[in-house]
Amino acid sequence: MTHPILRRAAAVAAVLLLLVAALPARAAEPMTVLLDWFVNPDHAPLVIAQQRGYFADRGLEVELIAPADPNDPPKLVAAGQADIAIGYQPQLHLQVAEGLPLVRIGTLVATPLNSLVVMADGPIKSIADLKGRKVGYSVGGFEDALLGAMLEENGLIVDDIELVNVNFSLSPALFSGQVDAVIGAFRNFELNQMDIEGRPGRAFYIEEEGVPVYDELILLARKDRIADPRLRPFLDALGDATRYIVNHPKESWKLFVAAYPDLDDELNRRAWRDTIPRFALRPAALDTARYRDFATFLAARGLIETAPEIGGYAVEID
Repeated sequence: MTHPILRRAAAVAAVLLLLVAALPARAAEPMTVLLDWFVNPDHAPLVIAQQRGYFADRGLEVELIAPADPNDPPKLVAAGQADIAIGYQPQLHLQVAEGLPLVRIGTLVATPLNSLVVMADGPIKSIADLKGRKVGYSVGGFEDALLGAMLEENGLIVDDIELVNVNFSLSPALFSGQVDAVIGAFRNFELNQMDIEGRPGRAFYIEEEGVPVYDELILLARKDRIADPRLRPFLDALGDATRYIVNHPKESWKLFVAAYPDLDDELNRRAWRDTIPRFALRPAALDTARYRDFATFLAARGLIETAPEIGGYAVEID
């Protein structure tokens, strides 16, 4: 026979369960994330966090938006028209110097992807071989600074080469012989694309040639909104997604292409493989020395006046 106290406790528990069940479900908090470009394997943690329910588990409803103009996302976040933008650490330093109220709150891709690429079977075997040659670029200013540092590391200066604006047609410019090298080629994409087309390339990695290491893709928020309570759960969900990708790359790929079937091709499969080791396992963690060193580099190259205090443009969300 059940003790009366236990019967009453069971009855109270049953009532409480009914009351909880009757409560309306808490609505998920919407968040908008502006990507830096169309969806691709660089954005895998965001997609997998959606597909695996890591955002939803934390009460977030995250919308990923590809921009019409890749220059717009940081500006739109700075204007308060979106919650988060995917950006680039080098550009963040320049944007803050221009007065945009942006701050880095997390990291997506924690190593440079940018590289200097030449044809594997071409005459350029070392950076020193670029003397008197043509080098293609797409984005002036920052890429000029990268190239200048790489050249100086190898005994050359920018005046020793001819710069050619190839307007984002990096591989075609190499294939056609318009240029002998290109700066700004992403090692996880351009090298794979060249190999698929039967014209393999060779990459010189900027962090091995006199350029301080930096975060390639970062998460940006408006400076006056870093106390937003949604940010830490968002970053925690990204961390869960990244660890899942690292531990289960094949299963993650299936989820990725289930969400974006048009990306199920050889180039994206290769880029997926090559990008996984570069994701930030702890997206919220901030390497202050990395940001300080790169700001000092940009100041030395004349792209910003001074290296500002890190806390003004990069934070670690509690």
